[in-house]
Amino acid sequence: MRRREWLRSVASAAVLLAATGCANGSKKSGADVASDAAEGTGTSGDVRAALPDGVVSRRFGSAKITWIRDNEEGQMRANQMFVGADSTRIAQWAPEGGVPTAIAAYLVEVDGKRILIDTANGKPDSRLLPGLAALGIQPEAIDYIYITHFHGDHLGGMMKEGAPVFANAQVYVSAPEYDAWMTSPALAGRRAQAEATMRAYEARLRKFAFGDTLPGGILAMDAVGHTPGHAAFVVDKCLIGGDFVHGAALQLAHPELCARFDMDVPKSVETRKRLMAYAKENGMTLAGMHLPAPGFIERW
Repeated sequence: MRRREWLRSVASAAVLLAATGCANGSKKSGADVASDAAEGTGTSGDVRAALPDGVVSRRFGSAKITWIRDNEEGQMRANQMFVGADSTRIAQWAPEGGVPTAIAAYLVEVDGKRILIDTANGKPDSRLLPGLAALGIQPEAIDYIYITHFHGDHLGGMMKEGAPVFANAQVYVSAPEYDAWMTSPALAGRRAQAEATMRAYEARLRKFAFGDTLPGGILAMDAVGHTPGHAAFVVDKCLIGGDFVHGAALQLAHPELCARFDMDVPKSVETRKRLMAYAKENGMTLAGMHLPAPGFIERW
């Protein structure tokens, strides 16, 4: 059966995982993958308590990681948004109708602390705060915020009506990302949101270098390419890669493809291949802010 035909045969959540394949060459059936996605089950030590739609929790060692979808389900990214091969070939590789995607953030609960990795876009219909509330968590209970990069769909949720949303959180950003957005002439016309957000959290702002271990024992990794200082984070056996992919059902099988808004295309390709290899070599689950449900990929 051709790849494209097979992709059409499963539900959108199953499309994501099944399209990525398995490290050992075997695949779960579409029904098995869809069941895992719907129930929040798998092999990484899952939390099976009832959760609202768009919220999936899994355990990794002593950490609980929760994917919180910020937008409506069913979002697709058009094939035309990807570059790196001719359009005919991309259309052959991609699921019919576009590539499943989402906007999301991750909550990490470890060592008695609550850590948000990114804050999504903060638009009026954002589901981040309702998702946290469904978990019994108010904004003031967040201890740390780790930002992968400075695009609005990642730090937008930090502010509401010009004021900080997370009153007690210390904010960690990569030094290269901060420096690029605050000083680069190339980003002068795009820095207003990032600049205002960093100013609002200035007293609680911390800059890290790649390779640093942050509170909670979380490793900050170099994931430069999509933006000049993009970071990924390793939590036990989970690698949260930010925007290392924008369409996993397409890019994990073809990492040479980039979204048009990757700022450094060659570096983005190198980073994607490196993170995928690192995760596979270390038996890790992949996570990312544009993965559709269930927000985690265990095999590809």
